[in-house]
Amino acid sequence: MARYDTKQILIYHSSTDLSMAAETNENHLLIIEDDQGRKEFSLEHPVYSIGRDRECNIRLMSQFVSRRHATLVRLPREHNSHSYYYRIVDGDAKGKPSSNGLMINGRKIPAHDLKNEDEIVFGPQVRAIYYLLRNNQRLGQTDSSEYDITLINPGMAEDLEDVEE
Repeated sequence: MARYDTKQILIYHSSTDLSMAAETNENHLLIIEDDQGRKEFSLEHPVYSIGRDRECNIRLMSQFVSRRHATLVRLPREHNSHSYYYRIVDGDAKGKPSSNGLMINGRKIPAHDLKNEDEIVFGPQVRAIYYLLRNNQRLGQTDSSEYDITLINPGMAEDLEDVEE
């Protein structure tokens, strides 16, 4: 397998800012399952450390996970400066790889640009699913069908039964 220079993979563009998610109506979500159950993380920051170390931004609870198992880096999309994606890289931000590596969608690879519903396996019974949620509506605008619900009063249901008999 080809050896990758982790520092090169971790290219970070400082031009990205925290308000991008609001501008594009994209939400990046990482759902983690580990020895303590399920946790959801809304991704908004430019860099996340993932592992069992107390200092990690996303802490994994398992003896099979490295202290600094992986790094998530936010990068801008080439075709749209207001949109971005996350790249996951095996190991810490300094280039030290994890002991067991990453399995992404069933393949062991050192780095991957995350796409909706990608599965990341960090170790036995420790995994994550990445979601890219897109809301095509502008902020402040709603579709009237979003609120089109019918409420039924329980008393009305009894009246309907009387009519049917």
